[in-house]
Amino acid sequence: MDFQVTGILGFIWLCIVIWAIIKVAGSTAGGLAKLIWILLLLFVPVFGFIVWFLFGPKAP
Repeated sequence: MDFQVTGILGFIWLCIVIWAIIKVAGSTAGGLAKLIWILLLLFVPVFGFIVWFLFGPKAP
């Protein structure tokens, strides 16, 4: 299955993933947990974002 997001939707998705990474970096989670969440967001962005949004570390 080939799924590509281009144009304005791709830009919006990129902004959402960058926002999530910034939120993870600013959270109170430990260093290893932050690294795992960021890698998950980068390598499996759709699934990673959904999982992070539901179960990820909360910012202070």
